[in-house]
Amino acid sequence: MTKSALFTLNDPSLFHEASLLNGKWVKAKSGKTFDVEDPGSKRVFASCPANDTTDVDQYVESSQAAFESYRTVNPRQRAKILLKWHELITNAREDIAKIVVYETGKPMTEAVGEVDYALGFAWWFAGEAERVRGSVAQPSISNRRTFVIKQPIGVSVALVPWNFPVAMIIRKVAAALAAGCSMIVKPSPETPLSVMALADLALRAGLPAGVLNVISTDNESTPSVSERLCKHPLVRKVTFTGSTRVGSIVARHCSEGLKKLTMELGGNCPFLVFDDGDLDQAVAALMILKWRTAGQACTHANRVYVQSGVYDKFAQLILNATQKLRVGHGVDPTTTMGPLTTCRGIEKLETHVADAVSKGGKVLCGGKQPNDSNGYFFEPTIISNMTSDMLTTKEEIFGPLLGLYKFETEAEAVKQANDTNMGLASYFFTKDVDRTWRLLESLEAGMIGMNTGNSSCAESPFGGIKESGYGKEAGKDVAIEEYLISKTGTLTVESQT
Repeated sequence: MTKSALFTLNDPSLFHEASLLNGKWVKAKSGKTFDVEDPGSKRVFASCPANDTTDVDQYVESSQAAFESYRTVNPRQRAKILLKWHELITNAREDIAKIVVYETGKPMTEAVGEVDYALGFAWWFAGEAERVRGSVAQPSISNRRTFVIKQPIGVSVALVPWNFPVAMIIRKVAAALAAGCSMIVKPSPETPLSVMALADLALRAGLPAGVLNVISTDNESTPSVSERLCKHPLVRKVTFTGSTRVGSIVARHCSEGLKKLTMELGGNCPFLVFDDGDLDQAVAALMILKWRTAGQACTHANRVYVQSGVYDKFAQLILNATQKLRVGHGVDPTTTMGPLTTCRGIEKLETHVADAVSKGGKVLCGGKQPNDSNGYFFEPTIISNMTSDMLTTKEEIFGPLLGLYKFETEAEAVKQANDTNMGLASYFFTKDVDRTWRLLESLEAGMIGMNTGNSSCAESPFGGIKESGYGKEAGKDVAIEEYLISKTGTLTVESQT
């Protein structure tokens, strides 16, 4: 049972209010801690070590020592560890999901869904561990041969956000472990406990001590600890998921020492509905792509463009569906949308709604916090008559606000969709085959949802373009390559005399 007695777990030993260093659960050197709050009730239910920069070196040195031996572990053995991890997470899915509910606020059904989705990455990279291949070639000089071998890059660092703490961790950690790297995870201060549970299960799966370390920080120390990790001379790879603003800071840190870097950053994702699109299909996709996780995902639809011929009908359909949502605490089985994870999200939504209304937007539903709110709740909000000069058009919303924009032609829709410095994902709904090919090529995004809102799975490369980052996570070959180096060998073969 947790110290606040908010909930119980089937396996209470998975609940760690500590950091993981070299296989042991430890406190910060300073002894300081920070509170973890349930956003659905604003109640503190746990506390974790508030590590600072004085704690960082021991985590990196532990990871480096573990890497020296883990890098030589046979790929099949790495795969077996990942498969055992997959099995243990599967068995503990309800406990892990329950922790996620209290950390993030998302409904239990969403939290279980996240665990199931995340498990795909553990399974996928278990297979990828044995698929790392080099090459042999005969170059233009006849008596030479060129060899390329692939080796793990070294100590890796994962800086992860709070919106999908289980999926983000498994996607990054499984790739690193499959490649033969050690990894240090720095979870968000909002969601350290689910990460600790996953790390515990990795140890139980047979992962050697130090190969996976987890260092927790409070909000105050997060920037300095992250900077120290990025700049540490023993760290060779950093993977970051978060905002574009912070991503640019991380990139500057990693430029010192020329660290290999993968970044999945913010999104301002357009969702296009054409006159010939299947409106029911589009509404069903948008209900998930907008309201899941209370709208707090970088791949969520940020701007919904609807062609004029179906604009009014689509607006009514999405309004009717949205009004059936039930906002509440994530443990309530009737809840279909939980709270926002932080109070900062509420403030941002209020600013966006006020800006839209002041510029002619019409609130069709929501627009405020519920009157009886005990947590960081905000009503699912739909605003019509959106225009390009509104704040919501220019910034990532990261909350339950859906803005409807009207367009006339395909060219107009593409221009408006691409009118952003970000390029993570785009979505469109049309039954015109020719248009499908045109949009696939003309929309400026790293991932395109064609008559679907689902663009992420273990088999598919995940990542954006423009200011939404670079590098790929998941997918065949590309993701594990982020944790490998290529080494070229050239051999001169003497002619037979």
